[in-house]
Amino acid sequence: MPDRLVTFQTDGRAFGIDVSAVREIRGWQQTTPLPNASDHILGVINLRGAIVPVIDLRQRLGLGPTEISRASVVIVTDIGDRLIGVLADSVSDIVDVSETELHAAPTIDGHGDELVRTLAVKGSSVVALLELPSIING
Repeated sequence: MPDRLVTFQTDGRAFGIDVSAVREIRGWQQTTPLPNASDHILGVINLRGAIVPVIDLRQRLGLGPTEISRASVVIVTDIGDRLIGVLADSVSDIVDVSETELHAAPTIDGHGDELVRTLAVKGSSVVALLELPSIING
């Protein structure tokens, strides 16, 4: 389980990614669209010679496309041997979490949320930790 999270906002919701999976955080830059890509794949960017697909997290969560703003960021994640960019509305913070603050995502109507693996409870806030492989492969 992670002990430090990069937290960010998408559609007014708080999400987190294990800091060890974050390669860098970049301001928004235009992507090159890919033909026949899923709606949540915005296209690719060139990151110092590496071609990185960028996923619109809001669209992937079924909330419609993200409106790009000055605060929009691409969180470049390193998943195994793949770099993937995740578009978010803004980055919030890097926070420490303890085992006692982590809780399994609830199952509702017999279904779990395959996109969120764990919830981190920080005071009165709840941060949904993304299941990055599910976000990418969906």
